[in-house]
Amino acid sequence: MDERPLSTSPYGLIGAAPGASDEELRRAYRRALREAHPDTGGDAARFLAVQTAWELIGTPEARARYDAGAGGRIGAPPTTARPSGPRRDTRPAARSFGHPGGWRRERYLAELRAWVGLGDPIADPYDPRLVRSAPLAIRRLLADALAEEATARTLSSLGVGSTIWHDLALDGGPAADPDKLDHLVLGPTGLVAIQSEDFGGAVKLVRGEVSGPEVGAERPLHALAHRAKRVGRLARVRVDAALLVLPDDALAEGMRWVGRIRGIPVGVVRQERLASILRAPLPGVPPIGGTELFEVRTRLQEAVTFR
Repeated sequence: MDERPLSTSPYGLIGAAPGASDEELRRAYRRALREAHPDTGGDAARFLAVQTAWELIGTPEARARYDAGAGGRIGAPPTTARPSGPRRDTRPAARSFGHPGGWRRERYLAELRAWVGLGDPIADPYDPRLVRSAPLAIRRLLADALAEEATARTLSSLGVGSTIWHDLALDGGPAADPDKLDHLVLGPTGLVAIQSEDFGGAVKLVRGEVSGPEVGAERPLHALAHRAKRVGRLARVRVDAALLVLPDDALAEGMRWVGRIRGIPVGVVRQERLASILRAPLPGVPPIGGTELFEVRTRLQEAVTFR
């Protein structure tokens, strides 16, 4: 099993409680199938999702495997073992500093221990059953950590011409201060502030801001622009653009610039499009290099601190 911490579980898609009997589960599946069928006014994508959910838990054997978490743990840290066989990509990776997702993983583990009520480490904090049963705020911490790690993997492909900082502390605030910038990328196309989010569902853009049931009253794009300005003031540099990175299935279009917020061009982009956007010229930003690139990098190295 490989699901994001905030994604809808098969039980949720079918509309049955995890503790439902086999007969209750079967009735809920038939009802969900009727409601989602395109011929009765339902949605084709949801109809397919309900069928896929049934494949995961529709038989006692499959349900037992799913409930036991067979096939993986939600959010388990990636293995550090080297893959066998020759390395296919020998190009130098981008230089990076900081620990992407590290602060939120630490917060996740601390909050999980407090919720479970144990002082000792939990045997498997990424067990799917434990993750699914945790409160939303705790699952959100893990989901955002995973989103940051996914963005970091994408950014590492930019090549040696780019420098990346992860988990930046803002204004040297206390360690408990969650107001941080997830990523800062400096390359030939400019300096870009990036925030990685997973709201657990699809979002849309309304009046220049991200909106959706899972977003609530948050204003992610305005918060990102505010963080970008703070980093710029801290290091005495100009941040050329700010990007909010979302999972591929959270955004209907690959990328959209929504305009300027606090004087900074701000956009929303799918994870799959991020690298290509950063390799292309930014709107209204001339390429930088040579002495200017060196000076900006030096100022950031002297000013940046990490969570």
